Amino acid sequence: MTASLLALLAACSSTPPEDPNSQAALEKLYEEAKADITSGSFDRAIKTLERIEGRAAGTLMGQQAMLELAWAQYRSGERVQAVATLDRFLKLNPSSAAVDYAYYMKGIANFNEDLGLFGRIARQDISERDQQASRDAMLAFRQVVEQFPNSKYAADARVRIDYITNTLAAYEVHVARYYFRRGAYVAAANRAQQAVKEFQRAPAAEEALYLMVQSYDRLGLKPLRDDAERVLRQNFPESSYLVSGFKSAERPWWKVW
Repeated sequence: MTASLLALLAACSSTPPEDPNSQAALEKLYEEAKADITSGSFDRAIKTLERIEGRAAGTLMGQQAMLELAWAQYRSGERVQAVATLDRFLKLNPSSAAVDYAYYMKGIANFNEDLGLFGRIARQDISERDQQASRDAMLAFRQVVEQFPNSKYAADARVRIDYITNTLAAYEVHVARYYFRRGAYVAAANRAQQAVKEFQRAPAAEEALYLMVQSYDRLGLKPLRDDAERVLRQNFPESSYLVSGFKSAERPWWKVW
């Protein structure tokens, strides 16, 4: 057998290397990442999805990889990174069919981050608590409801908006009560007034109005006190605060229903 024939046979028997950017290669990586997510191997899934996103940028596969990446980051506890990935997705793909999901997922990331801290909130100095995560979640859920009212995520987003609204209102009232009990009546009145202004329909508005009445009374501002009491009686004619005062507010502030 001649040398040329041997070379020809060797060339024919060798397998060409697989293109790492081919659709088949990307799909294989994607399935591996999905399997890792299912098994809870989020760190490995994140690395794989980042590779897919880089190789498939500008394609539907790239979009899907970004959404899965955000989910894996969220599940691994990397909330900030998940939100950043979703923001990048929204910036790069404003006309994607998955924009509603991206907003919804952004809300979920912030919403659950806040809920997870409720146990610590109960033992934390309330003046140090930041509610920005809840506000960011509510904004994202509102974008789902307002921009995509027929989205399959809209109904759940509405429920979460109501919950967050009540939670934020209850928090504001708790801060007002914190100030009131320490004799900071101006701060208490201002915080309670803000709660009433921003969350008029929340259950906590009732106590906020009562705090305004009591704070203005301590400050000797009788016209403001009377105005606040008039609004309280008008909107909550059966209010227990008018009968028993703060005894009606003994349950923990974070239990909003």
